[in-house]
Amino acid sequence: MSKPLKDAMARALRDRYEGVDSACVVDLTGLDVAGTLHLRRELKANRMGVHVVKNAIARRALVDSPLQPLVDRLTGPSALVVGEPAGVEIARVLVRLAKELKHVGLKEAIVEGDPDLVSVKDLSQMKGRTELIGEAIMLVASPGRALAGCLASTQGKIAGCLKARIEEAEKAETAEAA
Repeated sequence: MSKPLKDAMARALRDRYEGVDSACVVDLTGLDVAGTLHLRRELKANRMGVHVVKNAIARRALVDSPLQPLVDRLTGPSALVVGEPAGVEIARVLVRLAKELKHVGLKEAIVEGDPDLVSVKDLSQMKGRTELIGEAIMLVASPGRALAGCLASTQGKIAGCLKARIEEAEKAETAEAA
């Protein structure tokens, strides 16, 4: 392959992955046509895509990008899976598909440009962005909810005591009037 052609392919890959900071590397060796179509349809339904890459071209394209830590892990047949719900969601879909399609090999993943790579299986077991946001909101709201409960129960006790005193006073008035 000529150098200008390699440069053009590297530029095309660089443009494709510009702004992408999360991806998973998979091995699709041995996957038949029906399995490949099933994989691509499932990924497309989840707003994801798989791109088979030539390792040497990908190494050129991913240098000085958030996906650069993956360059050293591109060995053997490799495909990059990227998508809109990045990170954990991609890994969960891939693990589910790997159970259905025995020839899908799960390799490494990068999340939000973090230089520490994680295996796809480990990433799929982590909490996603929405789960973490929900937990943070719950932790922030929990003390306020507990305080409101304490105040409400205290107010209820005071109101109950006042009601009992009023009833005692009314009984005393009716007893005096009689």
